[in-house]
Amino acid sequence: MSKIRYLRTASAAALLSIPVVLSGCGMFGAQSSEAIDPPPPIQEAAMIQAAEGNGSLAKLPLTTVYLQDQQGLLAPVSMTLPSGTDVSSPKTALDTLVTGGPYAGMLPEGFQGVLPQGTVVQNVTIHSDDKLAVVEFSGNFAKYDAKNERKMLEAVTWTLTGTPDVQNVQIWVDGKKLTQMPVNSTPLPEPLNRAVGINLDLGDTFTTNSSPVTVYFSAASPAGIQYYVPVTRLVTPGGDRVQAALNELIKGPAKGGELEEVMTGGTQLQSVKTSEDGTVTVALKDDMFIEGDVVPSELLQSVVLTTAENIAGKEAKVQIEWNGQKTVMSDDNRDYSAPVSKPEYINEIPI
Repeated sequence: MSKIRYLRTASAAALLSIPVVLSGCGMFGAQSSEAIDPPPPIQEAAMIQAAEGNGSLAKLPLTTVYLQDQQGLLAPVSMTLPSGTDVSSPKTALDTLVTGGPYAGMLPEGFQGVLPQGTVVQNVTIHSDDKLAVVEFSGNFAKYDAKNERKMLEAVTWTLTGTPDVQNVQIWVDGKKLTQMPVNSTPLPEPLNRAVGINLDLGDTFTTNSSPVTVYFSAASPAGIQYYVPVTRLVTPGGDRVQAALNELIKGPAKGGELEEVMTGGTQLQSVKTSEDGTVTVALKDDMFIEGDVVPSELLQSVVLTTAENIAGKEAKVQIEWNGQKTVMSDDNRDYSAPVSKPEYINEIPI
């Protein structure tokens, strides 16, 4: 892949989002004396997104959920929900995953929920001592195609473990704790956590003696919006987890799919070092770039996402060195010269 492949006019950095904003008054001219009905949720969301960039507007929070894209892969999507919605509620997040559910009309083009239509999220209880989320489903939760079984448990697990308050998940249906999924009998570890992986890619060298790592490749929505897709691969256990993950990132996505490479064919991983304060420094080299070249934002952001996903602790910092230089600028003018954290929100995709 050539370096020119990366120099896109639309930067993927917009997907590592700042919360969108909405005007308090005056957006649509003078008000009439008649009461105005509130807009439908999908129209309200579009209005909120259209208001982004006005410095006088108040910030609205986002919620991140794992939706199925047009390729059948799960991807995190950061959404703005209607005003008054408790976006911090894990129940709200799971309601977003229900096909034909209350937020189905607000999902971006090309994305859909993976829980069966008619699924009811009765309750989500957070046990703070062990960071466990106990979710109780009823309704049509068990009425799904067997091929969607693993995708369902991945979407629920990764959505709920997206906050520092939750690391583990337990699933109950109609008052009973599940030890396996209802249709295809996929066993459920006790408890579920991100070790189950997501968008599992077994490759051609699968062995039972393997450890999972998760990497982030790039994809494009039907509207051409770039976003990041996590893929779990199995690697030889015992080595450095971050180094193994970054080597998988360099290998690129599986052939024949629509996921896009974020590295060039000449990218090399030189070292991965962890300092006393926990900062992970990733040193990369690519002879296709000369001194002074800006680095593609997708490459740098995928490195940050992949590194952060594979180190213990969600507050870890990532430092990138590029061709021996500590001063690193991306093609969207973001400065990676200092350690950065995994963004709170990724993949804010307009509806």
